[in-house]
Amino acid sequence: MLEQLFAGTGMDIKASNQRMKALTSTEGLPFNPLRSRTFNSRKAQELAKWSDVNNTSESLHPQLYEAYFVRGENVAELDVLMNIVELSGLQIEDARLSLQSRQFKQAIDKDWAYASSIEITGVPTFVYGGYGLVGAQPYQELLRLVQ
Repeated sequence: MLEQLFAGTGMDIKASNQRMKALTSTEGLPFNPLRSRTFNSRKAQELAKWSDVNNTSESLHPQLYEAYFVRGENVAELDVLMNIVELSGLQIEDARLSLQSRQFKQAIDKDWAYASSIEITGVPTFVYGGYGLVGAQPYQELLRLVQ
């Protein structure tokens, strides 16, 4: 539960979710402002890396986003991830074998180590030209970062 995760931090989860809803609405993205849970996304990250290597990110990444941020699905569960792969129109058995063998574990470990080395502490973080921007941001802020 998000309340337990952020207990004692002073974070207003309801206000944070409403801010995210406003930001995502501006960009035409769905978001469930009532979401109250978070899940370990490690396997989803490995699945995303599998799709990146297979040039299928455009179909998988939006499905991962919707499963997690809109439907509140537990992306730590293999069956949930395989349903996402199926919704994406991708090869279920290839994806399952990749996750079961932990084919991209080291690649994700390397990504995490790099993020830690440049002191990334939040998701998402956008890095460009030596500068960073933490958190979901409006388009204008992203534009300002790259300019």
